[in-house]
Amino acid sequence: MATSAQQKQELFKAIWATAEDLRNSVDGWDFKSYVLGILFYRFISENITNYVNRLQAEAGVEGFDYADFSDEEAESARAQLVHEKGFFILPSQLFCNVRKRAKNDANLNVTLDNVFKAIEASAIGTESESDLKGLFADIDVNSNKLGNSVDKRNEQLTKILNHIGNIDLKGDYQDNQIDIFGDAYEYLMAMYASNAGKSGGEYYTPQEVSELLARIVSHGREYVNKVYDPACGSGSLLLKFAKILGKNNVKKGFFGQELNITTYNLCRINMFLHDINYADFDIRNGDTLLEPYHWDEEPFDAIVSNPPYSTKWVGSDNATLINDPRFAPAGVLAPKSKSDLAFTMHMLSWLSTEGTAAIVEFPGVLYRGGAEQKIREYLIKNNYVDTVIQLPANLFFGVTIATCIIVLKKSKKENKTLFIDASNLFVHEGNKNKLSPENIETIVAEYAARKGVKHFSALIPNAKVAENGYNLSVSSYVEAEDTRPEIDIRELNDRIRRIVAHENQLRTEIDKIIAELEAETTLHQPVSSDRSENTCERQRAMPECSEISDESTGKGGSL
Repeated sequence: MATSAQQKQELFKAIWATAEDLRNSVDGWDFKSYVLGILFYRFISENITNYVNRLQAEAGVEGFDYADFSDEEAESARAQLVHEKGFFILPSQLFCNVRKRAKNDANLNVTLDNVFKAIEASAIGTESESDLKGLFADIDVNSNKLGNSVDKRNEQLTKILNHIGNIDLKGDYQDNQIDIFGDAYEYLMAMYASNAGKSGGEYYTPQEVSELLARIVSHGREYVNKVYDPACGSGSLLLKFAKILGKNNVKKGFFGQELNITTYNLCRINMFLHDINYADFDIRNGDTLLEPYHWDEEPFDAIVSNPPYSTKWVGSDNATLINDPRFAPAGVLAPKSKSDLAFTMHMLSWLSTEGTAAIVEFPGVLYRGGAEQKIREYLIKNNYVDTVIQLPANLFFGVTIATCIIVLKKSKKENKTLFIDASNLFVHEGNKNKLSPENIETIVAEYAARKGVKHFSALIPNAKVAENGYNLSVSSYVEAEDTRPEIDIRELNDRIRRIVAHENQLRTEIDKIIAELEAETTLHQPVSSDRSENTCERQRAMPECSEISDESTGKGGSL
């Protein structure tokens, strides 16, 4: 089996090769849909193949391969597979078989379209219907962007199938050492974020930041009941719990809501790619602040989120929101132009008594006045803010500003808030900063210890935070280290004395030289004066000399 590093290189190599093929026809952000969609198609095909083959092996059937099975015989297992896996794929429609026939399939675009529709249709009328519906909606196999003719489009589709099929990922999904979908998504962000307009980076949290949040929320726990993200993007934050705790230790599943339809589809695809059974996740499409879906599932033990930064929402324009049980306790709504703390209040409301929430926030929420200050006052007075962590700048795609993390708890043991300045904990990769494993360990260790480390962290009584106007900026409580070199005052004074003494010596020598020059000038000056007077006397005695002199100055005549 290929190593993790080799798998990543194969993945990036395949994506880059596909990008080169599509560079002149498919826009960067549209290209993402084709690559990730075909990745999903391959993995969902292999997932069901591996599952059926394992069942047959356990039943004592040797050498069985679902990919070689007939469609007619496979139909008998349809109901069982849909119940257990949430979907069904005929052997003839598996990725490997469609790819094998692709070069000679004059109707490849129709074939793929039918396959995608069949996979989604397999769940209609079952419990997994909502989890499968629309998963392939963003893959338009008939788009003119792939080519101006059917032949050109099919040629491009064949290339994509081959590039994705050539990625070396052996073994079953739970044994795979890399987050294949996350790595693909992150790599695509790096390639195309700058050309994507509203960058897809705003919907994706880098994996190392996801790990930090999950490590904080799961600290001291061997399992959690339910994980929730009200702005779940592609699901990378939720899925980190499956990596860190093991998916079986998220007892009651993964819950999330996402407004953007494309990203909502990507999140559901991501769940399947990580072998999260359809019965173990509930991802919904919609506006969490106005139409939260999971009322029947709250409260949650673990909440993680990277909600959109300072975006507009209806706020006070909707008079009923001030009575919403999520927002009412603070007595004020987040500003209409900045929804950040509306998300924070939503998550606090749905957090269980013993739970922990970790939220990536725009730095302005820590110090801005008005309604936001009043919400911070509510949070501090009720002792809900456990920790504030200042992150390094330039961690997120499309966002160079330094963000922060606010950790919320409802059952704190002390009336204090921990502030951690991690702004200098990063490594630089390409044009982005990144948290290294060592950086993450350092932050988590202090989060757990709460000791207060000079120039790194401080445990501050909430009364002091109140005196400071409920300002939660880390820099207000953690003194930055003075990185200037230390100065030895005695040595500095000695150097100054030496410099002054040397200057005095130079001044003395200069004064001596000037005195000598003045003496020499004085010595020669009388001689010059006498000589001038003698000349004048002779001129008076000899008139012709006067004429010569006048001539020499242009005033006299000839001899």
